Amino acid sequence: MSTRQKTTFGVIVGNRGFFPDILAKQGRKSILDVVAKNGFNSVALPMQETKYGAVETFADAKKCAALFAKNAEKIDGIIVTLPNFGDEKAVAETIKRSGLNVPILIAASPDTLGKMSASNRRDSFCGKISVCNNLRQAAIPYTLTKSHTVKAESAEFSKDLDDFASVCRIIKGLKSPRFGAIGARTGAFNTVRYSEKILELSGISVETIDLSEILGRVALLADNDRGVKAKLNAIKKYTSTESVPREALLKMAKFGRVIDKWIKEMELNGTAIQCWTSLEEFFGIVPCTLMSMMSETLLPSACEVDITGVLGMYILQLASATPSALLDWNNNYGSDPDKCVVFHCSNLPKSMFKPANGGQDPTPRCGAKMHFQEIIAGAMGKDSAYGTIAGRIAAGKATFCRTTTDDTAGIISAYVGEGEFTNDKLDTFGGYGVMKVWNLQTLMQYICKMGFEHHVAVSRTEKADAIAEALDNYMGWEVYRHE
Repeated sequence: MSTRQKTTFGVIVGNRGFFPDILAKQGRKSILDVVAKNGFNSVALPMQETKYGAVETFADAKKCAALFAKNAEKIDGIIVTLPNFGDEKAVAETIKRSGLNVPILIAASPDTLGKMSASNRRDSFCGKISVCNNLRQAAIPYTLTKSHTVKAESAEFSKDLDDFASVCRIIKGLKSPRFGAIGARTGAFNTVRYSEKILELSGISVETIDLSEILGRVALLADNDRGVKAKLNAIKKYTSTESVPREALLKMAKFGRVIDKWIKEMELNGTAIQCWTSLEEFFGIVPCTLMSMMSETLLPSACEVDITGVLGMYILQLASATPSALLDWNNNYGSDPDKCVVFHCSNLPKSMFKPANGGQDPTPRCGAKMHFQEIIAGAMGKDSAYGTIAGRIAAGKATFCRTTTDDTAGIISAYVGEGEFTNDKLDTFGGYGVMKVWNLQTLMQYICKMGFEHHVAVSRTEKADAIAEALDNYMGWEVYRHE
């Protein structure tokens, strides 16, 4: 699923005959205007179909449910707006009869002091509780706005709407994703073992291919193959390669060409690739820049066949519609208890890097460039280790996420939280940054006690609440929200 396509909401306008109908009319217009203003599409009953296009009776519920069912392929989530108390039974009946299994946002309009007479009183504050009660009885999960009542036109509701759209994208994207495992798990990395069967229970499929098969296909490609030449040009356009030998670039182009074709054939949403150190020793490159290119185009790619790592990357990508990276929780930062160094060799998408000119130019160039993997080069020589994309992560907001299969409990677990990348001084190599996370020591205690991996997925966004809501409330995973 493309995370760039517009999210579409089915809108239920609640109404109740004891309250002013005009509020339902106004509320319908308000919510549809706000949804459109925030860049989303909507499906709602026409004004002439029921009284003001609202849902109040059993007959109204059947009409709205039929409309939603007809547009089921379009609708990513449902918004229940309560401009007055609303009819809780009609709302619940609409959702049940629609057959939709999507996230639901319950939004209630606030009353205004001085407008509490029978002619303009809403009581949405109370009606929201009743709607939630009925949905709970029907075992239908739902999402709440930050404040119990909130004006549709407010900045606060726009943030609620943006977060809810992220929840919807995550749930839609997790319906049946497919990830590719390229090569066997690196022998030294027991850390990234996982259960395909537990993932499959949540609808997540894994396609495997042996690294020998990939390299066998590479060997069949001629240097002047049209697809190879196109991939070589794409690599050169993507990042600076001026110090990299042509032979290494050609190997990367062929390797990338084969992987691109396999991803397309298998209709994959992301990949995890064996690297350390088979590719360097027996083929003579690292695949980092190729993985960076995939992640940048929203086909996330993780190191060391870390499938649950790429799942975390994919979730972050769905939440924000921006690229994500897989990093190591790697070093302490001096004696600061809330800062750490995050690092990889690296394969970070280039949009995460600090611009070359410090960001002063309105169209800044990426500060990263292709390099050799310095750790492996120390053992095998740099001629076998070209292909990393090295640079510093740009300062700014950050969301981190990690998923894992807990095989003993038979569940998927996750943790998610937010921090920020800083400009603190750091002299090192690869793809790196300093990240500040409040109560970092508590987080590290949790990671270690629960046996999570050393890898963590990160994006330059603020989406922890939406991710926690999606994975806990709708996917039913065990989630720790770090704060």
